[in-house]
Amino acid sequence: MGEDRGVGYVVLAGGASCVVLTLDDDVPRVVHWGPRLEGGVEGIAALDDPPLALGTLDVIAPMSLVPERSRAWAAYGGLEVHRADGTGWSPRFTRTSSAHDGTAYSWRGTDDVAQVALEVHATLDEHGVLAIRAEVTHEGDGVLHVVGLAPVLPVPARANEAMTLSGRWVKELQEQRHPLGAGALVLENRTGRTGHETAPTIAVGTPAFSHERGEVWAAHLAWSGNHHVRTEQLADGRRLLSLAELLLPGEVRLEPTQSYATPTLLAAYSPAGLNGISDAFHEHVRARTSHPTRPRPVLLNTWEAVYMWHDLARLRALADAAAAAGVERFVLDDGWFRGRDDDTSSLGDWYVDTTKYPDGLAPLIAHVRGLGMEFGLWVEPEMVNVDSDLYRAHPDWALGVRGHEPVLGRNQLVLDLARAEVSAYLFERLDALLTDNDIAYLKWDMNRDLADAGRADGPYAGHAQTVALYALLAELRARHPHVEIESCASGGGRIDLGIAAYTQRFWASDCNDPLERQSIQRGFSYVFPPELMGAHVGGPWAHTTARSSTLPFRGGTAFFGHLGVEWNVADASPDERAQLRGVIEAHQRLRPLLHTGRVVRVDHPDTSAYVHGVVARDQGEALFSYAQLTSTATTIPLPVRLPGLAPERRYRVERLVLPGAQWDPGRRHPRWYDEGLEASGSLLGEVGVPMGIHVPEMATLVHVRALG
Repeated sequence: MGEDRGVGYVVLAGGASCVVLTLDDDVPRVVHWGPRLEGGVEGIAALDDPPLALGTLDVIAPMSLVPERSRAWAAYGGLEVHRADGTGWSPRFTRTSSAHDGTAYSWRGTDDVAQVALEVHATLDEHGVLAIRAEVTHEGDGVLHVVGLAPVLPVPARANEAMTLSGRWVKELQEQRHPLGAGALVLENRTGRTGHETAPTIAVGTPAFSHERGEVWAAHLAWSGNHHVRTEQLADGRRLLSLAELLLPGEVRLEPTQSYATPTLLAAYSPAGLNGISDAFHEHVRARTSHPTRPRPVLLNTWEAVYMWHDLARLRALADAAAAAGVERFVLDDGWFRGRDDDTSSLGDWYVDTTKYPDGLAPLIAHVRGLGMEFGLWVEPEMVNVDSDLYRAHPDWALGVRGHEPVLGRNQLVLDLARAEVSAYLFERLDALLTDNDIAYLKWDMNRDLADAGRADGPYAGHAQTVALYALLAELRARHPHVEIESCASGGGRIDLGIAAYTQRFWASDCNDPLERQSIQRGFSYVFPPELMGAHVGGPWAHTTARSSTLPFRGGTAFFGHLGVEWNVADASPDERAQLRGVIEAHQRLRPLLHTGRVVRVDHPDTSAYVHGVVARDQGEALFSYAQLTSTATTIPLPVRLPGLAPERRYRVERLVLPGAQWDPGRRHPRWYDEGLEASGSLLGEVGVPMGIHVPEMATLVHVRALG
């Protein structure tokens, strides 16, 4: 990048958006973030000149990317630091260098009084995703305490409604809508992991923005620890958006020359609703070097099939049934390691249980591989049980506060990964397992929050733990690049684009109930493409909700993710096994479309149903789902539009009928159910197709192919 000189503006352009930043000696601020400015930015200086109100200071506090208290900033955001004597808390930075190249802008400034330096980096990729990162460096003596470093982005006043994603275990990523006015909307996570309750994602937009309509500004924090999500309207009408790591007291203390860098704040603008936001984020994620490129193998996970009751003959029978159904990867869940018969003991003792597996895992792996499937293994490396050989030998390796009785979660404590000997032990054990066995996949679980989790030197462990986790994952991936890793944390407790740099799959939820999964998977889809979403066909009876559902509904719901099975198919009836094989075969045929295409969510007027689909990049093929969640308010379903197709092309529309009973209680279903239909993309997108009468908890899949 070339060195900047003088005062002016920097324009970054990508996708449907552009960003205009100031270029002067102060910390850069965003003047415009939104649609491309086709006429250029000449004259923007006159527009960037607000009046001074009576009764206020003689200056308007700049809403820079890192706002400064020393320039009268009085709201949230910016750099919060101090020294032991309370000084250094109000730095004022002056530029020492900056550069830009049309897609990236970097700025560095110092404050010789506070003896700190600040760097700010902004990039806008070709997909329209803006990445912001800031870093503070201690340039003085003694210790500099970092309380927070929170970059800030402006959003226009017309963005007066917000959508966030909240939830709980087995009901993650639920949409919440919030009207915005004066004051702040704040969501905080203090669980030490990304968390089930509050996702690090927010979208603000014009009133009643939807999947297909409205302007939307959205942001996501690529971080797997505590976070602070905020949108705020100041007294002068300016609105900000800020996502940052939430630091607890004493977490970050910088010695001279040390630095603290923020997690990356990722943001996107869409002029066409939430679908445009997904377009930008999905393509950004797919362009990452860590993103999987080969077809996503259909897997069977043994958890709900056998739990911890491991028996080699039983597992071989399960593998036989899985292979016969078309499963491509067999994953052995919890219960395989030494002394692990329930969840009260043995975490940390990562050696194969010779009582259950006298000859190790090799015989089971050989059986699985002989059936043509890959083998995967469940691990929970960050945890330790008090009843374990590891804890008895090294009780000081567990996080806790001196003098306090440790807080247990699922009968376990958390290991201090930032302690060198802990990470070395875990790497040695995992490396040995992967070296000695033909393992292609690790299901990496994390089943509790960091509560009262102090390190040996006193401070809370959240930041250090997350950094150390990333380092451990990176080391394992470098040593075993062929091994894929799933991010699981009691289901959906660690879903973010920070951990996605080291993993190839997310377990979206421990809930396999397809009715609950419809909303969970919709929330997942806003930032993450479907090939990263673990979605399993569970048994007829859901273990987390006690709800029963048909195989077509279970299969049709799981169809749109990285398909898996979590069901004791060895005990299933021959008809059920045949139906499952049909679901898997259909998914495998359409996998190239489902895992590369554009995700389209439809603004369907009947809230009793969800309509969504995936459209091929060349618009030559699409698959849509019409999922009836509850009874319709009308006697017949409303027509279902199929948007995203090329308006001028003609298409053949047919039902994709998954094996199993599909009950249509109407006196007559639409003729196209049997005969198909042909229509233009314009008609399908604007008029839509009639649907059969559905009972609740059914899904109809609609396959669309271009003619000619």
